[in-house]
Amino acid sequence: MSTSLPVACIFRSKRTSHSEDEYQIWSHEMDELVRQMPGYLHHVSFRDPSTREGVTISYFDDAGAIARWHEHPRHVRAQELGRQIFYDEYSIEVVRVLREYDWSRPA
Repeated sequence: MSTSLPVACIFRSKRTSHSEDEYQIWSHEMDELVRQMPGYLHHVSFRDPSTREGVTISYFDDAGAIARWHEHPRHVRAQELGRQIFYDEYSIEVVRVLREYDWSRPA
């Protein structure tokens, strides 16, 4: 793991109201594949079932790792399917984390 602060890719999307089974298959594959990418740190995803709006935030060591993920052939195919059938709209932001800290309730 890098000692510098990570870079994050924020993917906001609105799912179509169809192709749910195929979407779940591809989503699971991308979830497993990204974990194997050099420079990948972790990610979190949320989707509101009523509005179909969701956010995935993926953390990587650096922008180069995000670029390699973006260019992975299976991910490129998933991106194509996203534009064709999985999403009504999406936006992507790549940002550098400026600060990070944690807090937990004492036991």
